Amino acid sequence: MFLIDLIEFIVKDVKSKVFLLRPVRMVSCVQIVAILMSSAHLAGQRISPKAEKIMNHAISEFNEGRVMESVVEFDRLVGLIPEYSPYLWQRGIALYYVGRYDDCVTQFESHRTVNPNDVENAAWHFLCVAKLRSPEIAKQRLLPVGPDARMPMRHIYQMFNGSITPADVMSNVGDELRSRFYAHLYIGIFFESQGKTEAAREHITIASSAKYERAGGYMHRVSQLHLRAFGLKD
Repeated sequence: MFLIDLIEFIVKDVKSKVFLLRPVRMVSCVQIVAILMSSAHLAGQRISPKAEKIMNHAISEFNEGRVMESVVEFDRLVGLIPEYSPYLWQRGIALYYVGRYDDCVTQFESHRTVNPNDVENAAWHFLCVAKLRSPEIAKQRLLPVGPDARMPMRHIYQMFNGSITPADVMSNVGDELRSRFYAHLYIGIFFESQGKTEAAREHITIASSAKYERAGGYMHRVSQLHLRAFGLKD
């Protein structure tokens, strides 16, 4: 999912909506829209120019920090093409920031049906459930995932399921910028789900720093917007 290793959707069985997924190169938001639209088209869903315009607008509004406006556009898109909803992981993140935790949970559960190997999807689902219910229930309801080869996703998932600590994640992450960005972002999200705001802010602040902008792509912008939730400027 999540822009750095954007998922290329290749239809294996259109009727059962089973897809082969593989990570591809970092791409721009314009390219993301094009690929998402193409995946829906391959699945037999015609995408109108109006729908494409709404998707572009939703992503643009989010990037500009107008999250409520972004959610309005994503909701318009879902209303226009309900079958397209599972692909909209960006909508799930935006829903979290406007406090629509029930809808956030539903969005990430839906996304798993088209992208079952994504650890990030499970992490955001965990955060939404923790906010809606509790960290304990979020752990019980942690979404299963298939193999996610990106470093350090396996360790991040183990952190959320309770088998290792955030410190263990950092000790295994190495020096590669992309891996360190992911580690700081999702350790921050994990701490937030546990109600440990100061620890969360520390890691999200690191993830949002300028040196990770290229490595983080869309998710780097997410980390910047996340600081607003802590009352810090992005």
